[in-house]
Formats: sequence, C-alpha cells, structure tokens
Amino acid sequence: MNRFLALGLSCLVTLSTATATVSKAAVTAVKAEAKDLIGRWDITVDENGKQVPSWLEVKLSGTRTLVGYFVGGSGSARPVAKVNFDNGKFSFTIPPQWEGGNQDFVIEGALAGSGIEGTITTSEGKKYNWKGVKAPYLKRTAAPAWGKAISLFNGKDLTGWNQPGNTKQWEVKNGILTSARSGSNLISDQKFTDFKLHVEFRYQKGSNSGVYLRGRHEVQIEDSPADAHPSSVLYSGVYGFLTPSEIAATGPNTWQSYDITLIGRMVTIVVNGKTVINNQEIPGITGGALDSNEGEPGPIYIQGDHGPIEFRKIVITPAK
Repeated sequence: MNRFLALGLSCLVTLSTATATVSKAAVTAVKAEAKDLIGRWDITVDENGKQVPSWLEVKLSGTRTLVGYFVGGSGSARPVAKVNFDNGKFSFTIPPQWEGGNQDFVIEGALAGSGIEGTITTSEGKKYNWKGVKAPYLKRTAAPAWGKAISLFNGKDLTGWNQPGNTKQWEVKNGILTSARSGSNLISDQKFTDFKLHVEFRYQKGSNSGVYLRGRHEVQIEDSPADAHPSSVLYSGVYGFLTPSEIAATGPNTWQSYDITLIGRMVTIVVNGKTVINNQEIPGITGGALDSNEGEPGPIYIQGDHGPIEFRKIVITPAK
C-alpha cells in the first residue's frame, strides 16, 4: 500500500474514533442535563413585583419522555403530558383551569446552576419571569416528641390571627369564629413545622373552605355529597394531590372535625373519627399557598373567600 495512503487511512480511523468518543460524551452530557431537571421544584413567579408561589414536578416516562405536574397560583395540580427538553432548556404547555383567557399557559425555562429559571405566559397572554429551587425532601429520622396543645382560637376574639386584604369579614359570634360571606382568608400569627391539628367546623349547603397546613397544603372543606366518588378536590382531600378513602362528611349545618397529623411531608387525616388518608406524602404546595418555601415553618391558614364557614375549635400540638 502506498505509504501516504496508509498514513491517511490511519489518520481517518483515529479521527473517526475521536469523533465517536466526542459524540458519545456529548450525548451523555445532554442526558445528564435531562436528569438534572427530573424532580420537584419550588417556584416563585414575579408578577410585576408580586411574588406568586408555584410548583413543578418532572418525571421520566419510559426511557426518553419527560412528563410532570404543575401547580400555579390557583387551582389544583395539573398534569403535563410532555416536557420538551433540549440542550439544557425546556418547555411545556397546560390548559387554563379557573383562570380567564382562552389560550394555553406556556412555561419555558432552563437549568441555571443548581436551580431553574424562565418565563410563564398566562392564558391571558401576560408574561412573567420565575425562578425555582429543588424542593426539600423533609424526611424525618425519628418520631416527633409532642409539645403542649395550643388553642389557636380563644373563643372570644381574633387574637393571634390576621386578615390580609380589604374585606375583613371574620368575626366571633357567640363563641364561634364566623365568616358569613366570601372575603379575606384568615392566617395565624404563629408558624409551625410538624404538628397535630384538631379543627371543628360547620359549613352551609353549597359552601366551600379549606385549612392550609404550614400555609401551603390545603385540606379541602366542601359540601360534597356523602355518596360522591372520593376525589382530591372534594371533602377532606389534599387539594389536587391526595384522595380520601371515602367522603366521611355528615353534611351541611352539622359540626364536623378534622384531626390532621403532619410530619415532614407525611400526612394523616381523620374525619369525624374515620381515617381517610393514612401517612401519605404531600408532593408539593397546592394552589392558593402563601409561598413555596416548603422547608420553612408556616402558619395555619383558613380559606374565607369561597362562602360561609364557621369554626368552634382550632387546637394545635406542635412537635418539640
């Protein structure tokens, strides 16, 4: 063989091998980036200076398709059929739920160091920036030691609570904490991490409320028929995430109770003496959360903007 031809073929083989190695490394790098997106993210959207909490979970479906769930400033967790990912950037769309407008939400983002950031275009065509951090696991290595029970409602007035907004409709009538109409939510001054919570409440026919744990995870209070098929958005569900085993409601205009134990992300809910959710994980924040800082203590927050609701007992036993 011609000496120069042999040398040329040798160089070509070497170059081809190197190219294959580089290509394989590039593919591996891209796959690694996709892995970096998989997981749960606590997101804050900047709506012209107003910080609105949001949440995203990205999962691998099969061997190559990314799917997920998304929680906006309101509503429940919405499934994401496909998360498009290319060279560190991603995007997906979701239809509107309770929001106005007639177009899909468009979420675009990119990996940014240990976090993610991007933009969201709403169903009304408004565009906002957002940033996200990895959501904490909140795993507990030991069972909690419980402290003393605290009555958050004293039966006399609104001491220990605040009402954000202009419609301050909450009042105490005959020892009952009362919201006679839709208006402001009610938020405890004290903040908590892990706890046992006992609440006794009464709603009118067709009314709707909720109790937010740490101000981020709503346990639904709603006039759901006892024979309704259980759902995460009906009575005693963790809104959009966890479905109770049954609708154990006794109906409107009757006093009912929730006993809720929250340890890390694990929640147990007992309704009128029946356990309907047993030590299940709450994946992330629900719509209407005060913030997305899941690793921090948070208040007890009662929804007051969905109709009349009354409470006669709110007792919390925090972990030491």
